[in-house]
Amino acid sequence: MKLVIIFGPQAVGKMTVGQELAKITDLKLFHNHMTIDLVGNFFDYGTKEGKRLVNLFRQEIFEEVSKSNLYGIIFTFVWAFDMQEDWNNVKRLSGLFESRGATTYYVELEASIDERLDRNKSENRLKHKPSKRNIEWSENELKRSLEKHRLNSIDGEITYPNYVRIDNTSLEANEVAVLIKKKFNL
Repeated sequence: MKLVIIFGPQAVGKMTVGQELAKITDLKLFHNHMTIDLVGNFFDYGTKEGKRLVNLFRQEIFEEVSKSNLYGIIFTFVWAFDMQEDWNNVKRLSGLFESRGATTYYVELEASIDERLDRNKSENRLKHKPSKRNIEWSENELKRSLEKHRLNSIDGEITYPNYVRIDNTSLEANEVAVLIKKKFNL
């Protein structure tokens, strides 16, 4: 069993890279908006109810996948490095899978703000993430998050084995997927 965690700021390409990686491996993709947008039909993610339900759905899926015979899963999310809660969530997720014999791989993506603003409007993103279809709101949220949180690590901050950081500003998602596959022999 393999757990590949792809993280980075909004619109850096996590889901698209995950889609491409799933195509060239036997890994299944679970991008964070699969639960956020599901729950968003009932409760905003920023509410107590929304967060509880998103976390509940994710936990149940992680539990079942970690016990399954699947080759593995790719999970994507925005990791706020200035929030201990996010560090705890990563530790809890990797711990769950590793307690059942899985190996965790950590993939950090970074890209320029201009590239991310362009990607924020991409057809693929809007197709798979209904909550991002209000472009004005989504762009403002992307910019606000830069002021509020640190969404890429500081060099040397991540000491997990099986870690790679990729600047994908000028790379296509399929190129990044191939790099990840080769790096971790997936």
